[in-house]
Amino acid sequence: MNDPLQKILAERKRQDDTWGEQNHNDYCWLAILMEEVGETSSEMLEMNSEKMEEELVQVAAVSLAWLECLERKRCADSRG
Repeated sequence: MNDPLQKILAERKRQDDTWGEQNHNDYCWLAILMEEVGETSSEMLEMNSEKMEEELVQVAAVSLAWLECLERKRCADSRG
């Protein structure tokens, strides 16, 4: 699979399969995201481009998960 968007969507599915739907507060999401960014940085410093790409996919997938969570909260708030 070479398409970056497909990689991100596959990672999102893996995350949901592993942990289920996640509904963290924004501080928790930021901590999760920064942990993934830190792992990306570490792989970059090690000059491991393959692992760095995997970590970037995880950064994007966590960002997408956070956005999905915000949308769920917005929908719930609008219902009542």
